[in-house]
Amino acid sequence: MQNTSLQFKKQVTIKLADVRLQDALSRLQSRFVGGRAAVISEIHDLEETRIAAAAIRDHALNNLDYWLQHFEQQATARGAIVHWAETGDDVNRIVTEIAALHNVKTAAKSKSMVSEECGLNDALEEAGVAVMETDLGEYILQLAHEAPSHIVAPVVHKNKEEIADLFAEKHHTPRKTDIAELCREAREILRPAFLNADMGISGANFLIAETGSALIVTNEGNGRLVTTLPRVHVAITGIEKVVPTLEDVTTLLRLLPRSATGQSITNYVSVLTGTKKPEDHDGPEHFHIILLDNGRSSLIGGDMQEMLRCIRCGACMNHCPVYQNIGGHAYGWVYPGPMGSILTPVLGGIENSPDLPNASTLCGACAVVCPVKIPLPDLLRKLREKQMQLGMKSRQETFMLKAWAWLALHPRLYAKATAIGVRMLKLIGGNKKLIHTLPGAGGWTDGRDFPAPAGKTFRELYQQGKHK
Repeated sequence: MQNTSLQFKKQVTIKLADVRLQDALSRLQSRFVGGRAAVISEIHDLEETRIAAAAIRDHALNNLDYWLQHFEQQATARGAIVHWAETGDDVNRIVTEIAALHNVKTAAKSKSMVSEECGLNDALEEAGVAVMETDLGEYILQLAHEAPSHIVAPVVHKNKEEIADLFAEKHHTPRKTDIAELCREAREILRPAFLNADMGISGANFLIAETGSALIVTNEGNGRLVTTLPRVHVAITGIEKVVPTLEDVTTLLRLLPRSATGQSITNYVSVLTGTKKPEDHDGPEHFHIILLDNGRSSLIGGDMQEMLRCIRCGACMNHCPVYQNIGGHAYGWVYPGPMGSILTPVLGGIENSPDLPNASTLCGACAVVCPVKIPLPDLLRKLREKQMQLGMKSRQETFMLKAWAWLALHPRLYAKATAIGVRMLKLIGGNKKLIHTLPGAGGWTDGRDFPAPAGKTFRELYQQGKHK
């Protein structure tokens, strides 16, 4: 998938003015934010579970070479073939070679963000393999020729009316608006894809080193059909997804669905181990597992390693006030929200996405809800510091920050300057006590009004309160 993060500011302006998008994004509050809050309390030892989950991920990352090799040994012993891919292009080459080896003409895909990262569908189509996305959201996006806007609910930016129009146009059927009817229509199109596909392609939420298994969690039966019906199954995931044992996975699965979709558990948890045995009723005859690096290994041992804990639940973006207002497409790559504001710069180069580390209020909501305790605001702050060190900030911003830093080191001058500043802002606010335009910082007030301060600094108000 092409990285268009350089157009972030332009896209933000477009997305904020998109009435349909704003209406669609409002559903995040009830579906995901409210849903998570309703079920997360079921974990009575929540904080201890989060600490344990973070420790599991840290242990795997601190010993990544060992657990990956152990995973390869166990997977190979059970009939799978493990491939190592340094880049997304390597993934595409490996998959197309597998397709050619097995004379694959059609492929059915379960949802996979890593395949989006690599642009796999385009590569397969160029190689003459017809690809069908079978996750309902991804299928809708395939028809619309759009990228996902969310890692869990990829079509969250569209409403029912838009999907009804799309199905009527692409399926050449009477327009339907009932959700059950739309789902049935999609099912009738997709069912032959499962039955006729030569190859099934999936991601993997986790790789279990103990058994050499790939684990996927889904809410639609497509994931299970894609991984068991075709004679060839290819699972593609990042090297950071390995965990040592099945017991470790059970800890992570207590948190993943609750954080992602507000469910105690997803409808399907599939542990995929090896190839079909003579006594098995289903399963692939050939099982290939592709482990992608694509910059991940460069984070090991560095100040961004904690980002590799991510279990792709999407909770950070669901609770992020920036994502809630602009959606996922504005971020310009596969991973949106706070996680994307870190992953995109560190995997694709900070020079290619200079605005993303600043696309956050640093309110901390993302860190509070992260099931594996990734300190997302701290990592964003480190990227901003790196931008300063590399001279990537504008002269105006650099001057303002240096001026503020100098002033902050001189408390008496700071107190006088802030006292003058709050009084001026009170005057600008006028009778309505609202600041419509903030001098020198128009970006903050282009789309909102700021409440004017009371005309006194916090210190002055505090001193007043002490003497009452």
